[in-house]
Formats: sequence, structure tokens, C-alpha cells
Amino acid sequence: MLNYIWFTLLLLGIVTAVTIDISDKATNKFRNNEPLYVLVKFENAKIDSVKANHATLQISRTVLKDFYKTDFDDDIDQNIQVTFNKKENRFTTFFETSENSPKIWREMAKISGKENDLSGSIMLREKLDSFLYTATFYSEEISFSKMKEVTNSAIDYASTAVKIAIGLIGIMALWLGLMKIAEQAGLISIIAKVVRPITKFLFPDVPPDHPAIGSIIMNISANMLGLGNAATPFGLKAMEELDSINPEKGTATNAMCTFLTINTAGLTLIPATAIAVRAAAGSSDPAIIIGTSFFGAFCATFVGILSAKILEKFSIPNYNFIDWFKTNIKFIIGFFLIGASLILAIVLGLFSMFDIGIIKSVVQAISMLAIPLIIISFVFYGAMKKVKLYEVFVEGAKEGFNVAVRIIPYLVAMLVAIGIFRAGGAMDFLVMILSPVTNLIGMPAEALPMALMRPLSGSGSLGIMSEIISVHGADSFIGILVSTFMGSTETTFYVLALYFGTVNIKKVRHSVASGVLADIAGILGALFIVGLLFG
Repeated sequence: MLNYIWFTLLLLGIVTAVTIDISDKATNKFRNNEPLYVLVKFENAKIDSVKANHATLQISRTVLKDFYKTDFDDDIDQNIQVTFNKKENRFTTFFETSENSPKIWREMAKISGKENDLSGSIMLREKLDSFLYTATFYSEEISFSKMKEVTNSAIDYASTAVKIAIGLIGIMALWLGLMKIAEQAGLISIIAKVVRPITKFLFPDVPPDHPAIGSIIMNISANMLGLGNAATPFGLKAMEELDSINPEKGTATNAMCTFLTINTAGLTLIPATAIAVRAAAGSSDPAIIIGTSFFGAFCATFVGILSAKILEKFSIPNYNFIDWFKTNIKFIIGFFLIGASLILAIVLGLFSMFDIGIIKSVVQAISMLAIPLIIISFVFYGAMKKVKLYEVFVEGAKEGFNVAVRIIPYLVAMLVAIGIFRAGGAMDFLVMILSPVTNLIGMPAEALPMALMRPLSGSGSLGIMSEIISVHGADSFIGILVSTFMGSTETTFYVLALYFGTVNIKKVRHSVASGVLADIAGILGALFIVGLLFG
């Protein structure tokens, strides 16, 4: 499945980029070799023909509108540097674009590959006074803009993938070392026994006392507390342990698919990243999304687990699904009733009976103290059981380096494909296609890019959320909605690439389908609860 997804992302990104570039070339979107009539105001009356001269490029919005065929709010005063070119008998220009520069110039500067720099040339026409001249301005030629974005994005995302993996080495070493101490001391077995009824239902193929159960529990607990740095090492360790009892290497087991579905559902008590962005944007109540995010994530988790349990039956050859359904009909009905009851309880109780401020304070306190308490309790319990703490920690920490290095190729492959898909313009095209459908369910068109990007890229969705909040406001309906999207779902394809890459899984079976269904449920749940409370 990941093979098809990876190929599709690459193909759509590149094909869309080529199509857009051909269209831009045909319409001459950037007005290559066409004169733009401007005013140039020099700082000094005497123009130096050798050194660079400082000047201001003055253009009316009417002229810009006629030239670029798009609306502009204000006239432009752009500071430039001008140097005389004797061979061409014209002035070459250089300037740095800013927020006050036309949007199309900022886009052109980005394409040129020099951050926010843009160059061009000027021919002076008529002298109006000692400082001011009429002139024609020719910007530098821009071509294959989308393909350049695709190239830059592929390189950037490949570098990002390696940085992520290298950044994991220290964290992996720390937490796998502590897990080794807890395992040697028997603490993981005790934790596993406490939650055995839940793990037995979720992972019936895994022995209750297997080390994988302890890692799974620690991973889910860390995710719920928003401790991503701790959750990832536990999750990678869980995948290794699950693979140790995998009868068919290279193919995902039911337990792996269920475990990753729970991870991609992103059930977190405190969506710290979204709250931080809202606070930075000046929200009057940044934490107002705690309840809405939990509701959306709960919907995602509920649908994800249900999907994983049903879809795993379809992947068994010659399996009689009808008989299975008849045998488990009581369980299925009970599961739906319990889920519906919990959802109703959250809607009616969390927002009316409880003080969100108190809930937030308690969870934040737990989140802040969790890591020190885990370290102290693991080490202290190991000492009580007379575990050789230092030797055992080092033994476990060695595994962290190997795991972090092993996942690099998988991260590079997936993140590069996502970067090309986004930079090539395929994401914008997908938004255009899906907009009529999302309009029917009441999702604002402005929020759709966030919903589509969230399963693909954490940094990409964070950028989109920040941009939407800056335009519409953190406390607007759209601002709260996209913040809830951020807290209700996870980066599904990143998680799949990361965790399956750890154990070299190539056949992912139904994990993609159940993960995507969980994402859809999380988005729809977020849309419902935000519309109910803030619509």
C-alpha cells in the first residue's frame, strides 16, 4: 500500500508542477521581457556610473493591476540598489522583497532561490526633476517556477528527514535505557497486568506478559500526556518487540496495525503545540481547544480501533466475515453503545459540569512532572530490585542509536514524496476538487488545506494553521476549527513510515485504511463539536 501511496504522491506532485509551469509559460504569468512603467527616485541628484546608487521604485497600483492582471491594495515604494551597466546601456537593479512588496514579487524572489532577493534592469526615459525619472523596469526572467519549488522542496525534506532521525538518537538512547531498567526490574510486567483487560481486547495475538505490551502502554500514555519525545522511543521499541513474534517478516501483523491506528488517532489530553500557536497569535483563551481537541481525537480513536478490528478480518484469506459478524454482534453493538455514550458524556459533561481551567491545570501539572517521575520511579524501583542500573541502562541505550539510523531511508522516502506533492501544487488542486463536498458538510473552504495536510506533514500543517490564524484570528470560528484539527489528529503517513521503517515492514495491510478513517473521523468530530459550541 505504501508503495502505491508513495508513487502517487510523487506522480501527482510532478505532473501538477509541469502542468502549472506550462500554463504560466503560455500566459507569461511573470511578464518576462515585458516593460513595467515606473518612477525611479534617486537619493542623490548625481548618479554614480561606477558605484551602486540607492533609489526608490515607485509604481501605482493601477499600473500594477494592468501589468500583472491582479488586484493590489496600495501603491508601491520599493527601496532598490541601481548600478549602471555600460555594455547594455541600462541600470541593473537589486532589492530585497518584504511584506510591503507585491505578493507576486515575493513569489518570484522565492523561485529565484536567493531567499527574498530579486533583480532586474531599468532604462531611464525622462528626467522629471533632479532626483526623479520615468523609467521602464524589466524583472529577472522567471521560468519553471513550480519545478524549482519541487527541487528545493525535495532537497529540504530529505535534509529534514535526516535531522529528525539524528535528533532521535539521544532521546532513543535515554528512554530505551530506562525501559531496559524497568524491564529487568519487572516493573513493565506489573504495569501490563494492571491494564491486561484492555490490551487483551486490543492485542489478542500478543501474550499478556510480552515486553511489547509494556512498550505499547508507555507509548500510549506518553502520547496522551503530550510527551512526544518520550512516546516515539517507546513506540519504536514496541514495534521491534511486536516484530519479534511476527510469523511473517516484512508483513504487518494485526497488533501492529491496531497499535499504529491508535497512534495516528492522536488521542492527547493537552494539544500543547496548537495552544502555543494560539497564545503567540494573541488569543484571549488559547486553551479553549482542549475539550474540542479531545472530543475530535476520541472520535478518531474510536473509529480507528473499530476500523482496524473489522478490516483485519477482510485481510485473512477465505475468511467468512458473515459468520464473524454474527458471532460478535453483541460485542459490536456494545462497542457502539459505549462509544456513543462516551461521546455524549463528553459533549454534555466536559463543557457544562466541569471547569475546563481546572482540567487544564491538572493535566498540565501531570505532563510537566511525568518525565521526572518516570525517570525517578524506574531507577528507584530498579535499585530496589538490585538491578545493575548503569550497565543495564547502557545496554538499552545502545539500541537507540541503531534504531534511529535504521529509519533514515524510510523517512527520506516519505517526506520527500510529501514535499513534492505539496510544492508541485497537487495539494491546491485537491482542495479545489474537494471544496464542493466539504461545503455540503459546513466546512469552510479556508480550513480544508489544514484538514488535508494534517495526515501528511506535521510542519506543513503547523505552517498552514499559523497562516490561517494570522489571517482570520485565533479566536474566530475558523481559527478555533483549524486549532482543533491540529489537536485531534496525527501525521498518519509520517507515523507509518517511521514505525514500519523500524522493522522493515513492506506490506502494511489495512493500517493505511484504518489510519485514514481515523483521520476523517477526527476531522468530522472536530467540525461537529466546534460548530456546536462556537458556530
